[in-house]
Amino acid sequence: MTTSTSPSFSVGKFRLTPSTRPGSDEQFRASLSISRGSGRQTHDHVYTFTPQFPSRESALMYAAVQGLYWLINPKSLA
Repeated sequence: MTTSTSPSFSVGKFRLTPSTRPGSDEQFRASLSISRGSGRQTHDHVYTFTPQFPSRESALMYAAVQGLYWLINPKSLA
C-alpha cells in the first residue's frame, strides 16, 4: 500500500498533513493528520474520509480543505 503525502502546513499550534492511499477500483482515499506539540508531548489525530476520488491530487485537495474547515469549526471532525 502506497501512501502519498502533500506538504504539511502549520496554523498556530497545529500542523496539518493531508495524505492519500489507494482505495478500490483505481480510486484514492483522503486522510488528514492533525498534530500539535513536540517531542514526547506530541498529540496526533488521523482522520480518513469516506469519499473516494479519481485522482491523488483531488484527494489531497479534499483533505486540505477539510483541515482548513476544521480550523474554523473544530467540532466538524468530532
